[in-house]
Amino acid sequence: MIDGKWKNLALATVMFNLGFVIWFSFAPFTGVIADEFGLSMAQLGIVSSAAVIAVPLGRILVGPLTDRFGAPVTAGGTMILVGGFSIVSAFAQTYEVFTASRIVASLAGITFVIGIQHVSEWFEAEELGTAEGIFAGIGNAGAGLGAYFTLPRLFGEGYSGPLFAANWRAAFFYTGALAVVVGVCYFVFGDAAKSDQKRQATKDSVSLDQWLHIATRYGAVVLSVAYVMTFGLELAMNGWLGTYYREAFGQSDIVIAATFAATFSIAAGLLRPIGGYVSDLVARKEKDILPWFPGRYREQWTFATLVFVVCAMVGMTAAGLTGNIYVAVVAGFVVGLGCAFAEGAIFAQVPAMFPNSSGTVAGVVGGIGSSGGSIYPLIFAAPFLPNLHVGYAVVAVTMIPILALCSWVFQPHVAERAAEDGFVAATGGSASRTPTDD
Repeated sequence: MIDGKWKNLALATVMFNLGFVIWFSFAPFTGVIADEFGLSMAQLGIVSSAAVIAVPLGRILVGPLTDRFGAPVTAGGTMILVGGFSIVSAFAQTYEVFTASRIVASLAGITFVIGIQHVSEWFEAEELGTAEGIFAGIGNAGAGLGAYFTLPRLFGEGYSGPLFAANWRAAFFYTGALAVVVGVCYFVFGDAAKSDQKRQATKDSVSLDQWLHIATRYGAVVLSVAYVMTFGLELAMNGWLGTYYREAFGQSDIVIAATFAATFSIAAGLLRPIGGYVSDLVARKEKDILPWFPGRYREQWTFATLVFVVCAMVGMTAAGLTGNIYVAVVAGFVVGLGCAFAEGAIFAQVPAMFPNSSGTVAGVVGGIGSSGGSIYPLIFAAPFLPNLHVGYAVVAVTMIPILALCSWVFQPHVAERAAEDGFVAATGGSASRTPTDD
């Protein structure tokens, strides 16, 4: 018999992987979709932003709902909802119906918060970084292995199937139908927590006062803005890179352009467990890896990865300006590597800092962090930039204030109380108390 924690980790991972496939299933088909609806480059940027516009609020709301009702309920309902609207988008005949249905289908992105909460309900503190990294890493790879790599091959140019002649319509329909099936399976076979005591402790932590308390603590705020520049960036790149490689380098072959874009997604997804594992490792060994923030081992690793992301984005612009698409693809892989390590580090800290409210905190961090997915594509496609390469360096500059805030919160005397002290007075008691049955 499969151990309960591994069964539920597998369910969460499958859900999130498919969620990411649905979330970014439009990205490989932007060219044919633009042709059918007559979209300009600026409108493509808007479509890319629309794909994540509902996710920040959805994540913020689904976090406490998952703490209250348990992951099987929220996961099942979410997958059935997004699957249904993915199917609707497959039949859309107008740009307005298509955009509206894809906004609802984009709620597939909130499955991340549900899975983070579910995994934290089953794994002990010393395994959390690794387990969350496995969940999020393989799940995130859905954008690369699924949306960018698999879908263009299953539904390539010249596709003609039993229901649709258009490849993108078939892709949206079949992934939506599969999501409905996964949603039913999650509801039937998922278990909310490793024990009744753990389930009750998490359920009892949910209240408006507690949410306000958590959302304004230094720890939640700094991890949220750090997630803007990592996961928000990942979302933006997932939705944009296919267009970038096609338009900036004249790569018109949909499969090749999607494959180039997939290298970023695969790095950002599959390598994420390393970020969580290293965070667990330095905390367990009490290893200082930076001369700053002594004794704050997880914070040191997180800060190092954030600096790496900023440097990699500058490198992305430099690579693009060479005019060599292969150099740009390698640079994109390096950016994905930085995102993977940083995201793993951040979500190793979330449940460790707020063990009984991981769904709520994951909702806040994941929701705010997702906003970068709507903001950054607008910078990448900004008409005032001299070319499509410069936007990456511009985004890197916007990340510097986030690094400054992190460097303040990660100071030992601030970091040790980051789950209790906040930007407003405490309203709901500490959310970082130790779980009752660990």
